[in-house]
Amino acid sequence: MRRAVCPGSYDPVTNGHLDIIERASGLFDEVVVAVLINKSKKGLFSVDERLDMLREVTAPWPNVRIDSWHGLLVDYCKANEIGAIVKGLRAVSDFDYELQMAQMNQQLSGVETMFMSTNPLYSFLASSLVKEVATYGGDVSNLLPATIEQRLRERLAENG
Repeated sequence: MRRAVCPGSYDPVTNGHLDIIERASGLFDEVVVAVLINKSKKGLFSVDERLDMLREVTAPWPNVRIDSWHGLLVDYCKANEIGAIVKGLRAVSDFDYELQMAQMNQQLSGVETMFMSTNPLYSFLASSLVKEVATYGGDVSNLLPATIEQRLRERLAENG
């Protein structure tokens, strides 16, 4: 079975994330979308909320599974018999950082990294930017699934 992981914080999941996940699901038998648990970072959404949102929006792809992890991604890959990491690249600056990570991961474990170029519609898209725009009332409806946008607006209103 060809298995891959799409790692990230997904705080919140965006249409750019979903583009990469959907495309990866067509290339691998199973794709695990793994939410990074970073206890030193306070996300807008809890890890459990992110997992729930991801389960909801990835439901159309039966070979996509949602999970979380903390620690080294390659350790997660070894423990779950995953041979590839899939990363979306938005710009050259992403490549510079991701190439170093890919080389380190390959050296540590033999796990390969596959880079997918982001759909140009989403080349500027980052969860942090979406949150910032939404905080100031900007329209992010074309950047997120509708249910995620609603949850984002509700959370921002709670934190208001």
